[in-house]
Formats: sequence, structure tokens, C-alpha cells
Amino acid sequence: MSVVCEFEVNNQKEIYTLNYVAKQANGSVMLKVGKAVVLATVVSEFDNPVSEDFTPLTVQYIEKTYASSKLPGGFVKREGKPSDFETLTSRIIDRSLRPLFPSGYVYPTTITVMVLSADKEVDLQVIALNAASAALYVSNIPVDKSVCGVRIGKINGEIVINPSTSMLKESSIDLYVAGTQNELLMIEMKSISSTEVLESGVDTFTTVHNANEVEEKELVEIIQAAQNAIQEATSTYISGLSLYKKPTAQVELVEFSVDIKLIEYVRTIYKNEIKEAISKLAKSERASELKELAKKVSQDSFICENEFDSKEVYEAVSIVKKEIVRSMILDEKVRADGRGLKEVRPICIETNILPSAHSSCLFTRGETQALVVGTLGGPKDGQMFETLTEKSTEVERFMVHYNFPGFSVGEAKPIFGVGRRELGHGNLAKKALESTISKDFTDTIRLVSEILESNGSSSMATVCGGSLALKAAGIEISNLVAGVAMGLVTEDNKYSILTDIMGLEDHDGDMDFKVAGTKNGITALQMDIKLGGIEISVLDEALQQAKEGRMHILNIMEDASKEIKPSEALPMIEQFLIDPSKIFAVIGKAGQTIKEIIENFNVSIDLDRDSGSVKISGENKEQILKAKDHIINITNNTQKKSNQPLDFEKLYKLDEVFEAKIERIVDFGAFVSLPKGGEGLLHISKMSNQRLNKVSDLFNVGDMVEIKILSVKKDRIELSLANL
Repeated sequence: MSVVCEFEVNNQKEIYTLNYVAKQANGSVMLKVGKAVVLATVVSEFDNPVSEDFTPLTVQYIEKTYASSKLPGGFVKREGKPSDFETLTSRIIDRSLRPLFPSGYVYPTTITVMVLSADKEVDLQVIALNAASAALYVSNIPVDKSVCGVRIGKINGEIVINPSTSMLKESSIDLYVAGTQNELLMIEMKSISSTEVLESGVDTFTTVHNANEVEEKELVEIIQAAQNAIQEATSTYISGLSLYKKPTAQVELVEFSVDIKLIEYVRTIYKNEIKEAISKLAKSERASELKELAKKVSQDSFICENEFDSKEVYEAVSIVKKEIVRSMILDEKVRADGRGLKEVRPICIETNILPSAHSSCLFTRGETQALVVGTLGGPKDGQMFETLTEKSTEVERFMVHYNFPGFSVGEAKPIFGVGRRELGHGNLAKKALESTISKDFTDTIRLVSEILESNGSSSMATVCGGSLALKAAGIEISNLVAGVAMGLVTEDNKYSILTDIMGLEDHDGDMDFKVAGTKNGITALQMDIKLGGIEISVLDEALQQAKEGRMHILNIMEDASKEIKPSEALPMIEQFLIDPSKIFAVIGKAGQTIKEIIENFNVSIDLDRDSGSVKISGENKEQILKAKDHIINITNNTQKKSNQPLDFEKLYKLDEVFEAKIERIVDFGAFVSLPKGGEGLLHISKMSNQRLNKVSDLFNVGDMVEIKILSVKKDRIELSLANL
């Protein structure tokens, strides 16, 4: 018999239905929030354990197009390859739930979350994780913790828990946090840029780009608010769902232990040789030195007499290696490569090393090396994609593609398609860089990061190289962005925070914490906890230490940016404004005029009908300038053929009030047709006594508005709503 549990948590009503569908799974729930419905199932094969010491967990988040009354786009009318959003959401669920499985749980497990009904105002990533956690919690799998995911926004200076999708667009931050009652498990964060319109005179305006970086102290406060929300929600889930939890299956938790006598022998006899191997391991993510040493140890007479196999020997050597690495960090405050805990590895930066690319940056930090290449395109060159809740096709105009070939870590394997890890690292770098690019930039940018060598945090090398590649391509960015990977080693009451971790420290440490930002604050963050939670005070300390490392890297990047020489392959661009009413004269009948300009001068032209912006690009500067002069001549000739410009001082008086029709809406206001002739701008700042984010929130084209003249000159007029 089905059971319905309703919870009011974190500003949303969640309705869980248990024992209703998919009853042959170990655990299943249907979760309804608003109009959104997701089905989460968990299946584990208790009769098919793997022999390795890991939990073989697979997570799939799948969106069905029927959930939004849509047919799949493209030729094949059936869901196929998962979208990037589906893959990234699967990773979020995996990273949040994997730590819950007990040590020694070696049974193949699949978590599947299917979106059956969509609601464009509901955050699908939040409810997907909550549904998956509920299905796991009520199953017979030996997991006794509940996980909650929350999205945090900051709107008009106020922290908002689980804002709606439309509200999130007005936020300055996008923070996703997952955790249990007592532990933070996963954090993802990005800043969201904004454009502020400043009035600088009658009918004139300036736009100011703001990357909305978050300061460390502020971020800790927001994360604390998220943790409080998670604690309250998980307590509610446990009290409501525990009544319906299936009896825990009696499955064996396999103990992969190594003989104590073997470990003690290796620790006593081979400690110095393992230390030597560690110094070599500090130069590479591969464990070849350790494997060679294990082979040598396997031939030891004591080992042979006791018939320890090579696998046991390697495990013993690895255990002692981990002990030594952690002891050096905690007790001696020194790392395997000799660095101090806060020391960043040497950095080398070269820009525009590829003659035929629009921009390039080779960023090398220690044994990690990323070649980031930038390519510019027009507004129509972006990546088209569909989202489940939007009816129209979206276009991604800023792309970061991350590639991790086997040779970067000395592995002999071919290059195949993009994996989840590559998508995740590219997405993190995009989050870090995107807010520094002005929203007014409507062209397409593609950054490709080729990891040529890796020994820790190639994603942060991608951020650093990517920011400089943007700069080298002539893209106007608010500030350079640097990224640094942090680590944590903790034991008993001792802990050490590490700056710029290498592969060895990532493997043997307790935290992977990536922080990216500008000199003003953090633009993106990603954290995964391996030890089961982190104290807020330790998180605060880690953020402050990360800031020191980021500033050090930014200083080196600033020096490198001064040496940038533009690539000869970079397209030449001329951008200027014309009267928006003359755009159609430039286009011509059926586009004939603009086609002739493009063909005659061998250029590309982009026009904005609202602002009158004209952008001409091409390979020959002289031809670009000739095309510009030609367009200006067209607009001048059009002006001469028409009536003389209106003299507003003769037609209108100060404080005069009348009705006018809205003809066009732009970001900074609305153009209205004046009753005695001419057109005037009703600036967004003159529409309301409160700050207005979008004109379309208040008016539509065709609306009649009562306006008042604030000032009038011969060639311009300033307007406001009459009731202000």
C-alpha cells in the first residue's frame, strides 16, 4: 500500500510517495514539488560483489521530454545521449551520496532519477538529489543518513533558500550545498554578473559591468546559512521517513585488511626507500615508483617465507607511504616535494604561442600544464541546445571545453569521447570565468583547455590559462581570474591546510577544495569532503589561505598580461553606433544593401536594431574602414533625403504632460513616439521610484504611458513618468 509523506522544508512543499511504483527496486520514491515530479530508484546486487576495495556506484539523472510536453529535438524522436546538464546533475548526486556507503560495501549499485513532469520555476538539481537520497534512505541498503541539497541565492542583499528559477536570475550568487544533519559533503558556487545602468546626462547613459565576486567572510556566512537549512531539513526527513524504512539487508561488509605483521615489517625495513619513492611520486600522478618498490619488496626472503602475494605487498607499501606523507604534513609541516604548507609551485606563463589561433596561453605550475586556446565567433556561432523547461532553443555563447589525454599522466591509452570528469572540470572553469565577461558582449567565445601534463588541479590551471587567453583575445574582462586547489589532512585533533595540492596529496588527503576568483573575491568554488564533514571554522581558515595563494598567482598573471602581443590571426573589428532608425536603410530591401557591402568589402557585419550598434569584422583593416565609411554615408544620405531634424524646443515645453506610445524596449529604457513628432527615450531610472531590473517587468511595446518633460533642448528631450 502506498504511503504519502508531506514536508514543508526550505521554502518548498515536498510530497514523497513511497511503495507506489518501481516496487522491485531496493528503494524508490516519487517526489512532487510544484508541477515537477521525479522518480528516484536505487537497486543493488547483493549477490554480485566486486573483488576490489571500492563501491561500484552508478548514478543517472535522466530528463524525459514528455515531462514538458515536448518532442525530442533532432531527427531521432527518442531521448539519446545525455545532455551536459544531465551529466553534471548525475555528478552532483554521485558526489553527495557516495560518502554515505559504509566501508567494505562492494555491491554494484545504480541510482536512477527520472524527471517525469517539469516545472520551470522548480530547481530540478535540488529535488533530484533529495529524491535520490530519500530512495536510498528508505531502501534496505545499509545507509542510515539522509542528505539534503539546497540552492542559495542572494537577492537585493538578502540570503534566499531555494529561490525559484526566475528569482535566481536576479541573484548575485549561485551556491549549491549538500550535506547531512552534521556534515557538509559537497559545495558548488559561482558568482553571477550584473550590468548597472548609470545616467550621465540627458538621454545618455553608461553601463558598468559587475562580476559580483564574493568575499571570503561573506561566503562563510552564506554556507553557514545553508548548513542550518540542511540540518533542519534532514531532521524532518528522518523523522518522517524512518517509519517506512525497509529492514536493513544482512550483507557482508568486506574488510580489505592487510596483515599487520606485513605492514610492520615494511614500515621497519623499507621506510627510507619508501620516502625516496615519495619524493619521486611528488613529480607525477602515476604510482610507477611505488609499484617498482613493491616488486622489490616482494622478493624479500621474509615476504617469500610468509607467502605474501604481490597485491598484499603493494597494499602494505601504499599504507606506509600514506602514513609517511600525512606524518610529514602534520608533524613536520613539510610536503613530499619539500614545499611549505602555503607554498605554490613555480609558475611559467607564455601567451599567444600558436600563430594561427585567435589567442593561446600555456600555463605551467609545477608538473601541471594547460594549453588554453581561445576562438572568437559571431553571435550565431554559439552552441545551440534545448532545456527541458524552455520551449525555444537556447544558445551558449561562452564555452569552456576541457580535455585530459592519457599522455598527460604518462598513460598509454587512446583519446575517446568526453567523460564526466572532463565535463565537470570544464564547467567549473566556465563558472569561474563567465562573470568577468560583460553581458553586453554578445559574440561567441570558445576556450579549449588541453591538459598536456598533470600533477594536481589541472582545472585550476585551466582557469588561470583561460583568463589570460580571454585577455590575449582582446576580450574586455573585469579582472583576471586565478584558481588554486586546496587540501586538508586531519588526524585526531591535528589538521593542516595545504595550498596548491599535487596528485599525491589529493589521493592521500581528506579534502579536495578548489577556489577561483579575482583580486576582489571568489567567482567559483567546488568542494568535496572525503572524511565526512568539515567544521565551518576550518573552512573559513582554508578560504583565507586560498586567498593568499590566489593573490600570489594573480600577481604573476598580471605581469604576464603586460607582455601579451595580439595574435596576427585575431579578427580585426570596428564597432560604432548609428541612428537606430537608419538600420533599415543599411539593410536595404530584402537585405540587398548589406549583402552588397559584405561582398564588396569582404567583411562580416552584425547589426543591433535596438541600440544602433554596428560591428564590422574582417581580415583587412583598410577594407573594414571603407565599409564603415560606406555605412555612415548611407545613414547621412538617408538623413538628407528626410525632413530636417526636429527642433524639440519649438514643439515641447518643460513640465508638459501628455500620452505617448511605447515603440521599442531596450535594456536601458523605452523609446516612445511623441505626439508632435519625434521620438524620445524614457530611461529605466525614470520609470519607478524603486530600482527596476527590466523594463519588460513594467511595460510592453504598444503600451500608452503618461509622460512628463523634465528638460528639453533643441536636439534632445528628457522624459519621465508623469506620476513620479
